[in-house]
Amino acid sequence: MRRRSRLGLIAGAIVALGGAAADAPRADFVGRYVWKGSGPEFGGFSAIDFTDNGMTFVAVSDSANIFWGRLERGKAGAVTGVEVDPPIRPLSHHGTPVENPMDDAEGVAIGTGGLLYVSYETWNRIGIYEQNGRVWVHEIWPKPFFDFVVNGGAEALAIDAEGALYAMPERPIHQGDQIPVYRMKGDNWDVPFTLRRDGDWAPVGADFGPDGRLYLLERDYWGLIGFMTRVRRITLDGDRVVADEVLFETRAGQHDNLEGLAVWRDAEGAVRLTMISDDNFLPTQRTEIVDYRIRD
Repeated sequence: MRRRSRLGLIAGAIVALGGAAADAPRADFVGRYVWKGSGPEFGGFSAIDFTDNGMTFVAVSDSANIFWGRLERGKAGAVTGVEVDPPIRPLSHHGTPVENPMDDAEGVAIGTGGLLYVSYETWNRIGIYEQNGRVWVHEIWPKPFFDFVVNGGAEALAIDAEGALYAMPERPIHQGDQIPVYRMKGDNWDVPFTLRRDGDWAPVGADFGPDGRLYLLERDYWGLIGFMTRVRRITLDGDRVVADEVLFETRAGQHDNLEGLAVWRDAEGAVRLTMISDDNFLPTQRTEIVDYRIRD
C-alpha cells in the first residue's frame, strides 16, 4: 500500500476507530455470514452475482474457480447457510484449464442468455463462457486494458439492462486521475463517463441494480486495523452522471476484504446489497457474505 502522511494517518485512524462519516448512512446492516469451506480451491472470492433475487449465486475466486450455489436466508433476510456445487475450472482458448499467471479472476457478470463474463488481472482481459463457465466462448483483450497498472486491473464488472458491459480498474492509469468507466457496446469500447476518486478508495466491485442505477463497491485498507468498505450509488441520465451518493461507509476492521457486490430487490420491494470477501487464502482472514438494505 502507498504510504500516508503522519497527519493523514492520525485523521484516518480517528475515522477508522469509530468516527462518523461525513454523510449519514443510507443503508442498514442486515447480517454477516462466515462461509467456511474445505479444499484448496475454496476461498479468494473476488466477485459475486445472482441469477434471481438474492438466492442462486455465482462467485469467482481469484484463482479462477467458478462456484455456483444457493444461499439460505432467515426471516429478516440475513444469510444463514450456503449450499454450493463443486467448483468449475474455466478453460483457456487452448481448451486447457486456466493456469497461473492467467488465472487472476476479479470480476463477474451474468449476461444475456446466461453468458458468463469474467474479468482477469495481470493478463488484463475478459473471458466469456457458456454452461455456467464450463464452455469457453471468446476472450476480449480491450486495447485500453493494456495500460492498466500492475495489480490494478478491472476488478469491477457490471452489465446494464441493455446488455452493455462496464468495467472499472482498481487503480487509475495515472496518479490523481478520476475513475474511468469503460463500456463495451457491441464490439466497440468507449469511456462514456468518469467517476470521482476519493483518497485511497479503490473500486473493487460493481452491479446495476433493479432500479437501473450503478452501484460501486470500494475498499480502503489500514495496516494493523483492517479493511474499510463503502458503497456508492450512481444515477445516470444517458452518459451523464446526475447523482453520486455514498450509501454507507464502515470503520476499519468492521468487515473483511469485501470485493464482490450483487444488487437485488427483496420481497418487500427494498433494494439489497450482498457482498463477499476475498480472504486471500490466508488463515487470518475470513470469507464473509454481508448484506445491507437501502432505506429508500
